[in-house]
Amino acid sequence: MFIDHYGIHLGSFYLRFYGIIIMFGVLAASLLTQRELRRRGEDPELVWDCLTWLLIGGIIGARLWHIFTPTPSLVAQGITAWYYLTHPLDAIAIWRGGLGIGGAVLGGALALWLFTRRKNLSYSLWVDSIAPGLALAQAIGRWGNFINQELYGAPSNLPWAIPIDPQNRLPGYEQVERFHPLFLYESIWNFANMLFLLWLGRKYAHKLKSGDIFLVYLMTYPFGRFMLDFLRLDAARLETLNINQTVMAITFVCAGVALWLRHRQSQPTEAS
Repeated sequence: MFIDHYGIHLGSFYLRFYGIIIMFGVLAASLLTQRELRRRGEDPELVWDCLTWLLIGGIIGARLWHIFTPTPSLVAQGITAWYYLTHPLDAIAIWRGGLGIGGAVLGGALALWLFTRRKNLSYSLWVDSIAPGLALAQAIGRWGNFINQELYGAPSNLPWAIPIDPQNRLPGYEQVERFHPLFLYESIWNFANMLFLLWLGRKYAHKLKSGDIFLVYLMTYPFGRFMLDFLRLDAARLETLNINQTVMAITFVCAGVALWLRHRQSQPTEAS
């Protein structure tokens, strides 16, 4: 057995630190979701039944997102959506190439809908219960990007800027040593989002409708991600359009409108 920068070699088996961190995030999210379900009067043990569904849906969605939104650095290497479609074994090799959080949320949401329908559970209650844990999992998972020396931002001389090894620097930045720790900024944003969602669910429990917490998540996370993407060096693009920023902006607006409409409709009309 020996350890390198990215993981642990156990004979022919290689255990990557990135995977360990992701699974730790999943476990932390599951435990927090249990607490939220218990607080809402639901059976917390159902989390473990649901977890397999969420992992399968989330991984499939995350991989598809990555496949159809390749970054410029991958495109420069000839790794495009068409490449993945014509090389199916590479498409399913999730340990090479990456995952996309937008697809993970979409895939997980669909898997949860199927699970709640099968178990005759309230989908809106469950997405509310999962939302803070999802933000926590994202906060923890971003540290896997630190291990892999990826998801760093623009060059920076700030005291907290991080060094990136030459082999992990993007084309055009080979001579730059220090960059914004974009993974850290997003991790902090997600952790703060978790705390905010937990506070909101308790402070305004008497005013919130079932599903509101998840709608708020669909506003807070996209807002932070949209702003942080201005620092991203290798953002997926469609012509000159930043795909992730565009999707985040649309999600923010749609969730905000949905939240406003469902509460506007419930307000009593004034007597004329």
